Amino acid sequence: MKSLVDRLASYAEYHRDKRNIATHFVGIPMILVGTQATLARIGIGPLNAAVGATGLATRYYRQLDPTYGAAMAAVLGATCAIGTTLAALPLPLWAGAAGGLFVGGWALQFLGHYFEGKKPAFLDDLRGLLDGPLFLVAETAFALGLSPELREEVERRAGPTRWGKVATAPVVAAAA
Repeated sequence: MKSLVDRLASYAEYHRDKRNIATHFVGIPMILVGTQATLARIGIGPLNAAVGATGLATRYYRQLDPTYGAAMAAVLGATCAIGTTLAALPLPLWAGAAGGLFVGGWALQFLGHYFEGKKPAFLDDLRGLLDGPLFLVAETAFALGLSPELREEVERRAGPTRWGKVATAPVVAAAA
């Protein structure tokens, strides 16, 4: 299994544009809640697939890093609780809320990647779907001045964040 810094640096390579990161701060929680609201309809009451998925994902994060795993457990616990609450709504309201959150969240993700000029990370590695929420928790920690060594290593590998696409030099054909 790759380390926490490996996972974050790999994901960060696809997320250096601050506009893309901003869309992810809204879109990823929407996707999480929409997905968990859907999974919560599978099962009975508090014993549902959203709780199971939350447990499995939390185990993955704790294996990467106990501290970040605990933070992810709190985040996923909160989104699972919200999703479970939505799952208790009457069918039309639940379907509209879960579907709207899921589709709207993905629309924001793709808008962000339009700004970035790069495809989403999960297209190259499906674990990118798990790394997105972790990336947001890490970015929040970095903004609060926490984990400075981790931030430095992620930025050393992926580069600093920026506003807008990186300008590339035009390719000039050599004269024959």
